[in-house]
Amino acid sequence: MTKLFKKLPTHIAIIMDGNGRWATKRGMPRNYGHKEGVNAIERTIEACLKYNIKYCTFFAFSTENWKRSKEEIDGIFQLLREYISINDNIFLEKEVKLKHIGVIEPFPDDLKSALVNIENKTEKFDKLTITFALNYGGRDEIIRGVNTLLQSGQKQIDENQFSSILDTKDLPDPDFIIRTSGEQRVSNFMLYQMAYSEFYFPKICWPSFNEKHFIKSLQVFEKRKRRYGGV
Repeated sequence: MTKLFKKLPTHIAIIMDGNGRWATKRGMPRNYGHKEGVNAIERTIEACLKYNIKYCTFFAFSTENWKRSKEEIDGIFQLLREYISINDNIFLEKEVKLKHIGVIEPFPDDLKSALVNIENKTEKFDKLTITFALNYGGRDEIIRGVNTLLQSGQKQIDENQFSSILDTKDLPDPDFIIRTSGEQRVSNFMLYQMAYSEFYFPKICWPSFNEKHFIKSLQVFEKRKRRYGGV
């Protein structure tokens, strides 16, 4: 399938926007949109495997999402529980590594245990790495990293040293960032890592995102000329 493309991103990062609006437009509660958004995640993971994408990161719960209603937050946590439970063996069968970035300490204990368990089971796989950004914010990540360096007594550092204390230390920087729903902002996502990322803002809301939209995204990336500050 990769013969369709001369150039593919190594790491795609996705801001899954529009779940609530998608549901409201259909007269359904916001959590219905999140539930359908999980199906879009599953379709995207299948597409990543099909087109040999090595890394895909989903912005699933931001540090700002705590401002939402308790009902919506609890619904998101329950969807995460169900997603991990349903896909546990599937990740093992397909040799997909699952990991998270962000601070999950405030999450319910059973959810934290489930996340750690699936991460441990899949940590040696390298066909595809799926990362969920959970209680993640770019500014928070940078501040935590700076505090780690201060506590270690560092007086001066370079880019490699700083990158090594970030949540994404084991991930390449994203080549391609997709934000669905047509909104054109980064919303505190991977602020340090996106220095040379390409951006794409399809108008489709996340629950409707499918393989057709994934292919269109890859076609958009393929046409980009990446100069990294050069000519």
